[in-house]
Amino acid sequence: MAISTTVLVVGAGPAGLLTAAELQRRGVDCLLIDAHDGPLDWDRATVVHPRSLEILDTLGILEPLLAAGVKQRRARIHAAGAVLGVIDLELCGSRYPYNIGISEEVTETVLADHLERLGGKVTRSARLVGLQEQEDGILATIERAGVTTQVLAQWVVGCDGHHSTVRMLTGIEQDGHDINQPWAVFDAGIQNWPDSFEANYAYLDEIPVILTALPDERWRVYLRPSSAESDLVEDATATLRRYLPEAGFDNVSHPARFECHTKVARRFRSGRVLLAGDAAHTCSPAQGHGMNTGLQDAFNLGWKLALVCHGHCSEALLDSYHAERRPVADMVMASGEAAESAQMVQGQIERRERDLAIRAAFGNPDSRHREAVSEAELDIDYADSPIVMGDRHDALWPGQRLPDHIDVRFAAGGTGKLHDYARRRGHTAMLIGGPGTPQQSLADLRRDIEPLLDGAILEFVVAVTANSGVPDADGYLEPATADLLGVRDMVLLVIRADGHVGLRADRRHAESLSAYIALLRSNPARAA
Repeated sequence: MAISTTVLVVGAGPAGLLTAAELQRRGVDCLLIDAHDGPLDWDRATVVHPRSLEILDTLGILEPLLAAGVKQRRARIHAAGAVLGVIDLELCGSRYPYNIGISEEVTETVLADHLERLGGKVTRSARLVGLQEQEDGILATIERAGVTTQVLAQWVVGCDGHHSTVRMLTGIEQDGHDINQPWAVFDAGIQNWPDSFEANYAYLDEIPVILTALPDERWRVYLRPSSAESDLVEDATATLRRYLPEAGFDNVSHPARFECHTKVARRFRSGRVLLAGDAAHTCSPAQGHGMNTGLQDAFNLGWKLALVCHGHCSEALLDSYHAERRPVADMVMASGEAAESAQMVQGQIERRERDLAIRAAFGNPDSRHREAVSEAELDIDYADSPIVMGDRHDALWPGQRLPDHIDVRFAAGGTGKLHDYARRRGHTAMLIGGPGTPQQSLADLRRDIEPLLDGAILEFVVAVTANSGVPDADGYLEPATADLLGVRDMVLLVIRADGHVGLRADRRHAESLSAYIALLRSNPARAA
């Protein structure tokens, strides 16, 4: 007899751990398996970007990571012995204007501890060997210590890496290609280092080198080795000493060479099977977006799959997962390809042209801002999603992430951020009044909205206004802040569980909200 579970998650890396934790948090029965006997003791990924930090904060698990890691406040790009530009994360607009430098196995530990506190666990030494679709679900065959077990799951989520067994058994093909020039990595200290230990440094020279800051004034050193047999430390030292003649690496550990790929699954969903993390996409490590993109896959998928599993929404809602996350993967792939191309430019004239283009980009304030936002992974917009709707306003439109830097004065006392109201498991309806909003208008609209609360999709209604004379508001904005959000009279925003705006209604508020909830429940066909 087969073991039954609602969701089988395959692979206990960051994406799998977060997927399982989000399902567990929402009361969905979940079995998480991993082929390894235990957690990895070292992994080469090292950067957690601001958007991922926001997600971990929403889940209440950020503090251990902040305590263990080092803040990377900027990235400096060099070539030909000079600085070409600086990515300054203070410009990104997040409440966390820095990356955290920490080896991936520490991030996995934080996520695994979170899962255990929620009552979940990882079943180790369990290898998926078969998937068979049936009328009542997916029958998975799992091998453990030479014994095979069958698991009947309603859904299977493949988070099992680039060589995903789930993807291969499901027959999902990939677009993209292998990266021909190999990478290498090692950890080390740097003697006579004169600069900040809270930054990353890229050197686009004949042997490209990237230094990412780790705790205890150590570095993870990525490079493109000069040959298949070269000494990795000598290769990296040759580049570094062009800038710091007295510098040298010491206490070297974990030297390794590795191959990379620019590949993305053609479908992130096939029936009852979904893909996330490296199973869905793999990219160049040049910008550190791979693990972070997987975490955001899991955060996007978790609330949707939970709504479907509990019967609150039809399974068609899950089509929005591919519609939203595949374009993000494409964007990450393209950005990684551009970084690869910039690294591997050959010839003095071509290098000079590349360097001039980079200098010009960082000489433009708008471009510097875009670089910071992109590095922080805050440029993700689901405006084309089949499950966002409403009025578009240049200040904030459906599909965008709710900015997290907006100050609010709470009616109950104290100050905070507007996003604090939306840090819940479900959707939050947010009524925002402008400076001239009458007291009665806000109260009447709230009365119209509250009956639509169902505890499943829509959990909470909050009313904030720029009119400090409205006594029944939950909080108050500065008039200039309301203007920045495009609020003149009264606006209804629905903030999704992942922090993105699902609905904006500048008029016909209750009617628009009813239509939005109906859209989520049935998800009628729209262009993806």
